Amino acid sequence: MRKIKYILIVLSGVLTITSCDSGELELTNPNTLSPDTFFKTEAQVQSSVNASYANLQTRGLYGRNFSFAMDLMAQDALGNPQLEGNKKPFQDFSFNAGNDIIQYYWESCYIGISRANFVLDNEAKINALPESVLSQEKKNKYLGEAHFLRAYYYFLLVKRFGDIPIYKTGTIVGNARSPKAEVYTLIEEDLTFASQNLLAKGAEAAGRANKEAAYAYLGKVLLYEKKYDAALAAFNNVTGFSLEDKGSFYNNFMAETEHGKESIFEIEFDEKNGTGDQWADIGNSGGTGFEESTLRGQEYGNLSWYNVYPSDNLLDSYEVGDNRFGDTFYVPGSTYLKGTKVMLASNFTTSAGIRRAGWKKYQNYYIREDEATRSSINFKVMRYADVLLMKAECENQRTGGSQTAAIAYIKEVRDRANLTTNIAATKDGVFTAIVHERKVEFAGEQSRFDDVVRWGIANTELQGTGFTVGKSELWPIPNRETSSNPNIKPSDNNPGY
Repeated sequence: MRKIKYILIVLSGVLTITSCDSGELELTNPNTLSPDTFFKTEAQVQSSVNASYANLQTRGLYGRNFSFAMDLMAQDALGNPQLEGNKKPFQDFSFNAGNDIIQYYWESCYIGISRANFVLDNEAKINALPESVLSQEKKNKYLGEAHFLRAYYYFLLVKRFGDIPIYKTGTIVGNARSPKAEVYTLIEEDLTFASQNLLAKGAEAAGRANKEAAYAYLGKVLLYEKKYDAALAAFNNVTGFSLEDKGSFYNNFMAETEHGKESIFEIEFDEKNGTGDQWADIGNSGGTGFEESTLRGQEYGNLSWYNVYPSDNLLDSYEVGDNRFGDTFYVPGSTYLKGTKVMLASNFTTSAGIRRAGWKKYQNYYIREDEATRSSINFKVMRYADVLLMKAECENQRTGGSQTAAIAYIKEVRDRANLTTNIAATKDGVFTAIVHERKVEFAGEQSRFDDVVRWGIANTELQGTGFTVGKSELWPIPNRETSSNPNIKPSDNNPGY
């Protein structure tokens, strides 16, 4: 599948927010660009949108750190002794405002927002282009992508930090924090615009936001706000998808099967497009240069660095016969390298002893003997199984909802896992089933922590880990922001920090 290459075109002085440091395109000399001379061709419009996508690939987000932070907090993953010091605090919730992973996450998101705002600030120029240069349908869809991406970054931020600064236009002035309710309102507005203006999946290039992805995320945002009827209405617009076939769950996590029938939105990586800047400082949050690979394979791989391993609690959560287990984990006896090799107990050795399992999702061992440092496997951050289980949750939680309908959605997911379904048709029975199903379906996909927090069960599920109610649900605003933004003082930070 051909992928979109996200190349940043830097426009002098227009892509800055407060303290941040830093496909199929026509390449242009950035030294000749300015807002006055830009937006003359479709390639320029497209490249300005692509710049906002690029920040999803940074080490501050999906390139490296996002997986560690979320999986460790969820206790999906636990750290082996060699896990780096800046990552260990996410396992026991001892992180503070000086943690560089939190800083790079914040900056990656806000630079992405700034780039989306650059597109939206120039909406009039884009719409003024003649139809012979750019059709109105394409103008609308590029603006829809900018709205979608801005919403996506704000959603990442509001879940981690709560009240945050809102920027609807380019600026060099740091804003004060706005209530999270206002942030959610902006996200809803952006995703509503996107859902009405983006192209459908069948008409859009793989890797770009489409109409169905906008509806899926709008539904997810509304679900997080407990607006169950509105969320269900949004999810009902996500059509034309189905689960990967029984026995083919692993299609969701291989390079060759990207953008399959279950995939709604993916974070793109393609090492063929260049990886020379993967370890450069710009790779932390800047979203510039060539960093078209993720370090997930190398760092999670039990034959490689093996920095984290699946927790016993997670492994023990799978029912006997659940075929997702073998597609999520390697254990002694698992085959790899196109079926020519077998994992031995010694392949899971650490200085702390032999672990029970290693990660298989997003690993390249199915075709490689060694992960090396480059992986091109896309992250499927929204797939149809998620929509089904969120629809089940909406039905179960909304006034007048149907537990029978909710169970039917859950059954679709369990049927694919080769499991029978026997769920009590009560609100508590269905909720318990959803909690279990999301845990095993999305293991190692950075979903679990957000789930237990929004359900209000984190204190129980994370008991004994260091999780503190009223503090650990959120991250602290990073020191670099509170020291450089005059409108956010260290005393304005989240409780406990």
